[in-house]
Amino acid sequence: MFRGLRIVVVVPAFNERNKIAATVATVPELVDDVLVVDDASHDDTAEQATAAAASRPSPASVEVIRHPANRGVGGAITTGYRRALALGADIAVVMAGDGQMDPGDLPALLAPIARGDADYVKGNRFLHPEIWTAMPATRIVGNAVLSAATRVTSGYRHVFDSQCGYTAIHRRALTTIDLDELFPRYGYPNDLLSRLHVANMRVVDVPVRPIYGAAWRSGINLGTAFHPIPWVLLRSWGHRVAAQVRRRVQARAAV
Repeated sequence: MFRGLRIVVVVPAFNERNKIAATVATVPELVDDVLVVDDASHDDTAEQATAAAASRPSPASVEVIRHPANRGVGGAITTGYRRALALGADIAVVMAGDGQMDPGDLPALLAPIARGDADYVKGNRFLHPEIWTAMPATRIVGNAVLSAATRVTSGYRHVFDSQCGYTAIHRRALTTIDLDELFPRYGYPNDLLSRLHVANMRVVDVPVRPIYGAAWRSGINLGTAFHPIPWVLLRSWGHRVAAQVRRRVQARAAV
């Protein structure tokens, strides 16, 4: 536990047989439960995660959930969130299965929620001094563009690095938003931010270390990113604006 709060880590994974074991093994001991969601991998990601769970010295329980069909990273995270709520999690953390998230940064993500200062905390690699040397230049440009657009559509003008998946969310935020309505694939974090704004949830950025090794690869390309993203941003912006209009109408009707 962390300051008396039950912590559950959700690990979405797709074809991560070479990295999932290390990811599971390095989850900090303050975590109560680890949920690996294998999004219909073509390799033995699930088996590797199960083997790693058996060798963990930590008392945290590890559960491997397998999707029969690929639902996308957002769909995998949603599955993990639902299970985390069922387990009684106070805070659900997302750590990707590819080892790109530093376990040492976890307390920093949890602290604002534990203090009562935030409902959702997201990593911001642009606040870390290693960003300019660790992250590939093309990723820096792409993330900067999407982050700027998400600032407008989500309503959170103070957040950046919208595509960073290293996040922590309090159960009150998870139970307030409709998980069924969230975009299931790449673009999930952009949509989630907008819906959190509609629910009046407090969002905080904290610095996290960017990790890109020599063997790093990305499943994201122009097709997976720039085809759905404009639609996701427009959809989330429309949802937020419609909610604001409804609130104004209700407020006037109550006068």
